[in-house]
Amino acid sequence: MKRRDLSVALSGAALLLLWDLSGLDLVVTRWFGGPGGFPCRDAWLTSTVLHQGGRIAAWGVLIVLLLDALRPTFAGPTRAARVQWLLATLTCLLLVPALKSISATSCPWDLREFGGVARHVPHWWFGVADGGPGRCFPSGHAVGAFAFLSLYFLLRDSRPRAARRCLGVVVAAGVLFGGAQLARGAHYPSHTLWSAWLCWMVCLAFVHVRVRVPRLRRAELPRPSMLPELETRPGSL
Repeated sequence: MKRRDLSVALSGAALLLLWDLSGLDLVVTRWFGGPGGFPCRDAWLTSTVLHQGGRIAAWGVLIVLLLDALRPTFAGPTRAARVQWLLATLTCLLLVPALKSISATSCPWDLREFGGVARHVPHWWFGVADGGPGRCFPSGHAVGAFAFLSLYFLLRDSRPRAARRCLGVVVAAGVLFGGAQLARGAHYPSHTLWSAWLCWMVCLAFVHVRVRVPRLRRAELPRPSMLPELETRPGSL
């Protein structure tokens, strides 16, 4: 299974690099925007529902996972495994935005051809400024879905059917979030795909992490042999 996980990671990286070399990011982005900007940038569906609403939904799922790690609510994984994969989720949610914050790549809506000031520079040209504000690669919003790839790893040994369902839901949500940001001009397709790849790699790293969680033990009651013996003498009662 670990070999298959690694194969998915390596194949995904190869396909993503080919996508980056193809120049299709700009081709696809032009479907949604032009010199006047992106019509869906502030649309109710893409901005309010899928962007702001998606962020709220991600926080809700994270809170549920936190509560489940403290007190398991369903049968299957051990409490230590729940804590382990909660930490993996948090790592994804922290890592991708941190990388984004130091990126020199600007968002599509910052490009000149879409009404901004930046020129298009591939995100692999490290240290080359594009004239815009940067801080756009990889996608921080998509990680609000892909961070929960951890659920697949949490459940796949004890509840494989549920794991596959979680995987499907997470991937679908990630594509939906990424599609909304693409339509708004906030990210290129590759930004979303690399966020998914990074979250997968974090999960692969956490496969080798072992978390020890102290068990909550009930206070031991005194055994009958530990109780003091009462001697009764004739006439004492």
